[in-house]
Amino acid sequence: MLIKIGELAKRTGATVETIRYYEKEGLLPEPSRSAGNYRLYNDTHIERLQFILHCRTLDMKLDEVRVLLQYWDEPDRDCGNVNALLDEHIEAVEVRIEELMQLKQHLMDLRKKCLSSAPAVSCGILNALADNSCHQ
Repeated sequence: MLIKIGELAKRTGATVETIRYYEKEGLLPEPSRSAGNYRLYNDTHIERLQFILHCRTLDMKLDEVRVLLQYWDEPDRDCGNVNALLDEHIEAVEVRIEELMQLKQHLMDLRKKCLSSAPAVSCGILNALADNSCHQ
């Protein structure tokens, strides 16, 4: 069964632009073309795109997805490096969580600089952002 790019987008929830981008990046194999030069996708494209999209929902970078796809394409290959890749990704997520917690605290401290409604000229938040005292 062959489908056009719009149908592939509809079935996977990806945008047409995203599909074209993944093709350009080499994550999706180039589709065949119809006589009218329309891209024609098959079940393999659907499966692969769903794999990519799932990886992206896990906040994986395209380079990480590319590595995982190499293993996906070679099912007899030892997956030890897949484990290592996921361990590294988990560590990166932990670092990002810590950074976000620090950001949240910074924003909460900034919010305390203006406790009530006031003219903008005397807004503690705006003034702290303007004079950079919010970073002290």
